[in-house]
Amino acid sequence: MRVAAYIRVSTSRQVRLQTIEQQLERVLGYVRQKGWQLLEEDVYRDDGYSGTSLKRPALDALRDRARMRELDLVVVLSPDRLARNYVHQMVLIEELENDGCRVEFVERPMSSEPNDQLLLQIRGAVAEYERTLLTERMRRGKLAKLKAGLLLPWVHTPYGYRTDPDRPRDPAGLELDEAKAAVVGEIFAMYLEEGESLFGVSRRLKARGIPSPRGRKVWTVSTLRGILTNPIYTGRIYAGRMTYRPPQIRRSATHPIGRSHDTGIPAPPEEWTFVSSAQPIVSQEHFELVKEKLSKNKSFARRNNKSNTYLLRALVSCGRCELSCIARTVNRKNKYYVCSGKGKQIHTGREKKCPSRFAPADQLDEVVWKDLCEVLTHPESITEALQRAHGGHWLPQELRARRENIRAGGAALKRQLERLTEAYLAEIIPLGEYERRRRDLEQREQALASQEQQLQTQADQRMELAGVASSVEDFCARVRGSLENATFEQKRQLVELLIDRVIVTDEEVEIRYVIPTSPSSEKVRFCHLRSDYLRNPPLSGEHQGRPANAPCEAWLSQR
Repeated sequence: MRVAAYIRVSTSRQVRLQTIEQQLERVLGYVRQKGWQLLEEDVYRDDGYSGTSLKRPALDALRDRARMRELDLVVVLSPDRLARNYVHQMVLIEELENDGCRVEFVERPMSSEPNDQLLLQIRGAVAEYERTLLTERMRRGKLAKLKAGLLLPWVHTPYGYRTDPDRPRDPAGLELDEAKAAVVGEIFAMYLEEGESLFGVSRRLKARGIPSPRGRKVWTVSTLRGILTNPIYTGRIYAGRMTYRPPQIRRSATHPIGRSHDTGIPAPPEEWTFVSSAQPIVSQEHFELVKEKLSKNKSFARRNNKSNTYLLRALVSCGRCELSCIARTVNRKNKYYVCSGKGKQIHTGREKKCPSRFAPADQLDEVVWKDLCEVLTHPESITEALQRAHGGHWLPQELRARRENIRAGGAALKRQLERLTEAYLAEIIPLGEYERRRRDLEQREQALASQEQQLQTQADQRMELAGVASSVEDFCARVRGSLENATFEQKRQLVELLIDRVIVTDEEVEIRYVIPTSPSSEKVRFCHLRSDYLRNPPLSGEHQGRPANAPCEAWLSQR
């Protein structure tokens, strides 16, 4: 039997206090007591990862091993070490058991008995309650300190100020950094000059050799805008200037998997919390003038130009450097998708420009639209991709046959157990022999019951996939009739719904699709659905109208 151990602590302080080593000692002692063998490479440690999230590197590695059927048992100190959230606990335990890997807790070994299962649920709910209660108390305590002017609302001190190293969050220790404060005053003054822009300010700072707050040669536009809009430079410190919402787009369109980051948006000034006063660097009048100029320049930004239409706007990425591509018109008539990595260093922050070529917008739009029409005209290719993604064809007859064989085997074991009991009652076999043979029959019966449960899970999944395929075909049939005479606005809506990303290199085009799998998901743009998605092999078959250098991949987001 292959045994693994999973241990976790939440904070770096717990790591320093070696509480994770204490967990490991208790788990190893439990394993030795049971007579099991635990190899060093089978110990999975998450140092400093919260139990409220399932995105933990060691936990992911453990789940991958279990999925490959390489583990039979996972030993964990307690349920809250596995996950703080009760739902997460149940998801992990069910997933591991479906993969043939049992979960056992040291502090309270659990069985399949209803009492033990109820206790596990109660302990998970209590751990989740404690976590929520602690989070809320910390939030209210922090808010009270901010309102009382006892806590600075930031971790990194704004450029132009410095704090007391011994009390970095104490407002009383905040003071001016004279050299940097002079730079901040120059930034406000330069931007207020007639005809000056953020890019011009950045060029002038670079020419003077003034390093950015991070010590770089180039000042980015976002850094300058952050300084020009921060009210601390007028002498007032506020908390709660930003509010956060779940991300609507991936951090990188070509890197779909990774830690999620909430999107910060400015909060209305009436919702800010005043913390304390600081020594001002610019006057309130100059600050308001800068604010007005920023708003005016924003209205004239290039992104507000609606004279040119681009079917794949904001959907194209460069296959070389994996940055997004921007739409650009050259000589007022030639439209291209251009990698943003070819821009100036002030935009990209990179030392070298991307060597990719310009992609003609009209040609790329035509190639992608033809391929999209072909996919919708032949939805059987989507069904084939679904089947490959979930382990082959749906074989309900085979599943039924395997289930009948298992049930027949279970019935035969019950008959054997009955005959064994009759033989013992008739004093044909002794008690020791009876107990040994009975345990063997019961273990075989439990194994068959587990196999039957796994088959039922597979049958449910395949029934669900059959419904998904039917929904996809219905969607394609409804959309197919309006493709030929679609206006640009209709094409754009369809492209936004069905295409995740178009990745362009010098010699090929890769189209990544997402197909709605239920009527309720047809009205939601895919960028709002970054929870679970599967990257599948290329769709089989050569579609008419697709160039040989334009392979197609299906990205199926199940909703």
